[in-house]
Amino acid sequence: MGRVAVDLVVPDVLEESCVTRQALERLAAKWRVLLIYSLLPGPRRPADLRRRVPGITQKMLTETLRGMTEDGLVTRRVLKAEPPQHIEYELTPLGLTLREPLAAICDWARVYGSR
Repeated sequence: MGRVAVDLVVPDVLEESCVTRQALERLAAKWRVLLIYSLLPGPRRPADLRRRVPGITQKMLTETLRGMTEDGLVTRRVLKAEPPQHIEYELTPLGLTLREPLAAICDWARVYGSR
């Protein structure tokens, strides 16, 4: 049985205009990956996210979720508009596409992380 040759496209992540570099920079922000993991099971309210991600301040949570919303990874839903406002965040279909790449990183960390 013959092998099918597949050309692997290696992006030039050193170039600022590289979309791979831009994506890595967005995901490399300290809290984003942890918030993605926290939202994988489903929608969460901000207080729940703060409990699930120890060390994140309210300011950083708000800024990070705002940026993730602007990037199309998260949706913000207002459940109750009048004070006290009730809001929840949920991964978008685009945000959910990060499940497998993040699982691959976790697998790698389990195998090689203690080296």
